[in-house]
Amino acid sequence: MSALDSARRLISIVHRKLVSEHGMASIIALLALLFAAVFFTCALLLAAFIGSLLYMVVLHHRLKGAGLQREETLLSTPLPPDAELPHVVVQIPSFNEGGVLRRGVAAAAALDWPRDKLHIQILDDSTDETAELARTVAAELQARGCDVVTLQRTDRSGFKGGALHEAMQKTPYDYFAIFDVDYVPPVDFLRRCMRPFFAEPKTAFVQARFDFLNPHENALTEMQMVTLDAHLGIEQATRCWAGHPLPFNGTCGIWQRAAIDAGGGWKGDTVTEDLDLTYRGWIKGWRALFLTSVPVPGELPADTQTWLRQQQRWQDGFRHVSMRMFPAILGSHDITPSAKVAALLHICMSLNQPLLLIGLSAGFVAGLLAPQLVPLLLTIFFVTLGWVVFCATTFLRAGHNFIRGGEMSPPRFALVLLRYVAGQAATVGRTVIVFLKKAATKPKPIVFDRTPKKGG
Repeated sequence: MSALDSARRLISIVHRKLVSEHGMASIIALLALLFAAVFFTCALLLAAFIGSLLYMVVLHHRLKGAGLQREETLLSTPLPPDAELPHVVVQIPSFNEGGVLRRGVAAAAALDWPRDKLHIQILDDSTDETAELARTVAAELQARGCDVVTLQRTDRSGFKGGALHEAMQKTPYDYFAIFDVDYVPPVDFLRRCMRPFFAEPKTAFVQARFDFLNPHENALTEMQMVTLDAHLGIEQATRCWAGHPLPFNGTCGIWQRAAIDAGGGWKGDTVTEDLDLTYRGWIKGWRALFLTSVPVPGELPADTQTWLRQQQRWQDGFRHVSMRMFPAILGSHDITPSAKVAALLHICMSLNQPLLLIGLSAGFVAGLLAPQLVPLLLTIFFVTLGWVVFCATTFLRAGHNFIRGGEMSPPRFALVLLRYVAGQAATVGRTVIVFLKKAATKPKPIVFDRTPKKGG
C-alpha cells in the first residue's frame, strides 16, 4: 500500500469518526428539544386546565344573582296535596359500615313524607357484623310502621352501582333519594328537594349540597372542608347556573327513574358510577339541578391514609369515565360546540396528575441532555407553578367566602392552603406508587375501596 493510499485511508477514518460524533451530538440535541417540547406542552395544558377554575370563579360571580333567584323560585314551587305526592324510595348503600348505619337509616326514616309513600332500601353488601345490624335496624323500624327493607347480596358484583341497579329493579316507583350511609338528611329534605321536579318535570336529578359533621376535627378535615366547599359552591353551582354538565356527587340527591333508564341504568364497571350515569344521561338530553341552600351533613375521613385512598379511587374512576365518554361527547350531533367544550374541559381535569408527572419527567431529561436549556425550563416551571397557585388560591377562597361567608381569617386560610398543597403532593406521590405497583403485577379487576367512617 502506497503512502498516498495510507493517507487517504486515515482521512476516511477520521472523517467517519467526526461525522459519527457530530451525528450523535445532533441526535442528543434533537432529543433534548423533543423532551423540552413535551415539557412545555404539558405545562401549557396544565395551566389551561387549572385556569378553567379561575374562569369558573368569574362565571360564578356573573351568574350568582340569577342562579340563586332561580333556585329560590324552584324551591317555592307548591307541592301537591299529600294524597297526590309520588312515592319516593330512599336508597342507602352500605358495606361494612358498622354502627354508623343505624344513624343514617334512622335519619332516612324520620324524613317528612307521607308514611305510605316513603320506602327505604338498605343496600347492604356487608361481610362483617354490619349485615346483622342492618337486619336488626330494619326490623325495629318496621315495627314502628316504616317501610324498610334490607337487600343483601351474596356478592358485590358492580359494587355500589351494581347494588343501586339491582335495588331499582325491585320497586316500581319513580323517584330515588340516594344517601351514603354516613349522611344525615334534614327532616324536610324531601319536602324541599322534590319541588323542582314539579316545576321542571324533565329534571334528571336534584343534587343537594353536602355539608360536614366534623369539619374542624383536625387539619385534614378542615382542608377537606375548604376544598369541597369550592367544588360544591363554585364548580357545581356554576355548572348548574351556566347549563354545563352537572355531575352527580353520589349522595344527597334524588334521581328520576326515567333519567336513569335513559342513561342506560346504573353500571358497576367503574368506581365512579355517579359521574358515569351523569354523562350518559346528559348526552341523552337530561339536565340536573344543584341546590346550594339545602345542606346535608356527612362525615369527612379524618386520617391521611383513608383520605389518600379515597382520592385515588376518585381519580382512577374519573379517568376511566373520561376515556369512555370523550368519544361519545365529541361525536354527538345533539350537543352544541360550547357545551362540548365545557364537558371536555371538565372531564380532562382528570389529566392533571398524568400531565404533571409526564411534564416533570420530560423537563428533567431535557435538562440532563442539554444543560443550556435549564434556565428556560426553570422559568417555564416557576411561571406555571405561580399561575397554578394563584388560580387554586382564588378558587378555594371564593368557595369558602360563598359557603362560609369568609369566616376563616387570611392567615388561617394560608395554613389551610399549605395543607392543600401538601395533600396534592401526597396524592401525586401515591399515584406514582400505585402506578408502579400495577405495572409490576398482573392486571386486577376493579375494586371499590370504601371510605370507612367512625360515626362520630
